This record gives sequence, structure tokens and C-alpha cells, in this order.
Amino acid sequence: MVYIFNRLLYGFLVVWGVITAVFFIFHVLPGDPIAFAPRADPEQIEGIKKELGLNEPIFVQYIYYLNDLSVVSVYKTEKANTLNYAYLSHFQIGEYDLALKKPYLKRSWSTSKPVGEILWEALPETLWLTFAAMTFATFLGIGLGLISAMRPNTFLDNLMLVLSVIGISVPSFVAAILVSVFFGYILQDWTGLNMGGTLWEDHATRGRQLEMKNIILPAFTLGIRPLAIIAQLTRNSMLEVLSQDYIRTAKAKGLSQAYVILKHALRNALNPVITAVSGWLASLITGAFFIEHIFRWKGLGWATIEAVHNNDLPVVMGTTILMASAFVIINILVDIIYSLVDPRVRLE
Repeated sequence: MVYIFNRLLYGFLVVWGVITAVFFIFHVLPGDPIAFAPRADPEQIEGIKKELGLNEPIFVQYIYYLNDLSVVSVYKTEKANTLNYAYLSHFQIGEYDLALKKPYLKRSWSTSKPVGEILWEALPETLWLTFAAMTFATFLGIGLGLISAMRPNTFLDNLMLVLSVIGISVPSFVAAILVSVFFGYILQDWTGLNMGGTLWEDHATRGRQLEMKNIILPAFTLGIRPLAIIAQLTRNSMLEVLSQDYIRTAKAKGLSQAYVILKHALRNALNPVITAVSGWLASLITGAFFIEHIFRWKGLGWATIEAVHNNDLPVVMGTTILMASAFVIINILVDIIYSLVDPRVRLE
């Protein structure tokens, strides 16, 4: 419990640091953040300034921003009645209101929708893409690494090494362009796949339909680099474990090779793989940005790049904070899972 508390405290400090950096980068270094807003009439600009509290000193604005992001916030009663979001729970203490609410990330400058709503609509698309890519990379990578470790220094092993180096070296946006053009355009008659699309497509005659085929190419592209790394880690870890004394003892007892591999060797060899998978799981969420844009996959990456094009500062800030929070949560969960897989690790 102490370990989990320390990890949660550390994660909270990391997220707070990111929020602070994001706020001051966008509010201090460029000058007036309204300069980044799309063209608007004076009334709209005044409304934006009022919501952001730009007439207040910068540190007062910072406190207001933290107060809006917090799930427990304190406001003066007269101001609480004018806020742009609903409370989950609401208590009045003297002239102040204590509010239990969802984090408030302001409103989009280009659409006037709450940023939280925009991110919530885009998040499932990115999660589906990340889950598909990581599942593909994990199972195929472990399988290839296991096969390679069972036949070291053979043609198959050397071929996998070469392909792994290529997979790690090619930038994701380059791979996305090549995969999109080759499988979605040149070989489209054979593959039946499109160069881009979303998970749900609106058709003129058939209405809104689930298009699972649209996730194949972006998930494959996004999974290439983690696949190469997982395969290499599995191979190297398996070769190290297979040389241990307890493996030789298990074989000397007459246990079958399949039982020794699956029951004894593979479990211990998966520790570095789990660490790699955890790191890539968080990285893929952010690494999907350019891939989503190339394949027209309307997730967080698509929404963020569109926000950059439209100078929509609140959406960019909200995405950055969401990504930082995802990194922290995933890393904490992986530390706990790692201790369960490896009995030598204990949470203290």
C-alpha cells in the first residue's frame, strides 16, 4: 500500500508539473493567447478573455486554471452561478461553493464545444487503434521471438533480426505513407482495403455502419515498431533463460520441451517484454497522431492536428494534459502487473 501511495503521489506531481508547464508555455511565452485564436469579432474576443480570466494577473489565472481542472473546486457563490459546466455535487459553505465536478478544460475556440467533450468523442477511436496495434504487436512479436530463440543463428533467426532492425528504423509517418499507398491504392483490388477511413462510416443508403477493415492498415503500421522490439526482447530473454540451471534440471527430469518452454522459461522471459509493452502502450497513444492524420482516422491525433491548424489553443492544451495523465496511469498499473508476473518483485 505504501508503494502504491508513493507511486500515486509521484504521478500526481508529474501531471501537476505538466499542467504548469503547458499553462505557462501557452500563456507567458507567446504573449497574449488571444493572438492564437481564429478571427473573431470584438464581442467574441471579449467573451474568450472573460472565460480565460485574462484581465487577472498571470498567477491568478493559473490558480483559476488549476481550480477548473480539479475535481474538487471552490468558487464564490456569485461566480459559481455563471460557470459553463454542471456540478456532480454542490455544497454551499458561507459565501463559497464547494463543487464536485468533472475536470473543465475550457471550450474550443473554433467550435465552441467543451474541450472535454471533443476529447471524449475522439478518445475511443485512438484507444481502439492502440489496442489493435498493441495486440497485433504483442502476440506476433512473442511468437516470432520464441521461434527465433528455438533456432538461434539459423537463416530464420538472421532474417528476423534484419526485419526487426528495419521495423525499428523506419519512421512511423514514412511507414504509414508506404503502407497506405501500397495496400490501400496499388493492391486495393486484392486487399479490399481503403487508404483511409474511420471505424464508423456514414453511408448515404446504408446509414452509419461499423467498418472494421479500416482499422487494419493503421493498426498494422502503428504496430510495426513495437512488434520488432518485442520480437527481439523475447528472443534475447528466452536465450538467457534457456541457459539457466533450473531449465537444464527440468529437462533432466524428463519433462517435454513444450512444457519446459511454456511453464518455466516463457514466464520468466516475459518480464522485459511486459516492461516494453507498457512503455509502448503509452507511447502508441501519442505516436498515433501522424498515423491517424495520414489514414484519416478521427481520434485524438486527428483532433489535435486539426486544432493546431485552426489555432485552437484549448484543445491542444487539453490533449497534452490528457496524454500526460494516460502515461502516469499506465505506468502505475504496469508496475503492479509486473510484480504479479514476477514473484521476485514485491511492492513495498
